[in-house]
Amino acid sequence: MGITNLSAGTNVHEIADGVYRINTPVSLVPGGFSFNQYLVVDDQPLLFHTGPRRMFPLVREAVESVIPVSQLRFIALSHFEADECGSINEWLAVAPHSAPLCSQVAAMVSVNDFADRPAHAMADGAELALGKRSVKWLDAPHLPHGWETGFLMDTRTNTMFCGDLFTQGGIGAAALTNEDILENSEAFRKPMDYFSHSTNTRQLIDHLAAESPGTLACMHGSAWYGDGAGLLRALGERLVSNASLR
Repeated sequence: MGITNLSAGTNVHEIADGVYRINTPVSLVPGGFSFNQYLVVDDQPLLFHTGPRRMFPLVREAVESVIPVSQLRFIALSHFEADECGSINEWLAVAPHSAPLCSQVAAMVSVNDFADRPAHAMADGAELALGKRSVKWLDAPHLPHGWETGFLMDTRTNTMFCGDLFTQGGIGAAALTNEDILENSEAFRKPMDYFSHSTNTRQLIDHLAAESPGTLACMHGSAWYGDGAGLLRALGERLVSNASLR
């Protein structure tokens, strides 16, 4: 594993057993930024996030460095946004036995209309067997944004695919770190504040923290390992504190 496209800098690293981070650095903001997708290799392989539509060739090349793309069975998204699912139909075309995977709300309001095949819609707490492992869906409406938002938990490796939570500036050079990412992510969030600040933020955070993730697979920046429940609750405290100041 390593760099799969020299000109773009797209790279692939295994961050947990059978879980691969696909990372592409971009220059959208000062200091750099990155888009990550996560490939889960099992009897029924799953890709979490597609990347923007124009990034499809880069992500496809990266997936192909691990498995044939035709083997993919699920194309998952946290919420309906270009970097989450912009190339979903391209993936459905090259993986003819695959289906979108998302929340029930996402399927109802967007995915079943947008995607070329019906979604595998998951309720909160529902599990899906991929082979040796299962993934568990966790509804998290409006955390950080989007009514349809939810996250996936790989119950075998204790990895939570946590979407836009802990979005970090920079190119995410470290595939996996146990250094602080909260301060980086909070510094990135504050100027544009893309969180919804819903009234039940603390309950939603506690719902995620109850899964006690050991790895947080962030969609922008480095993935992180350690006390995931503690880090999630620390983020929750920041969000609740900020909301009280409004």
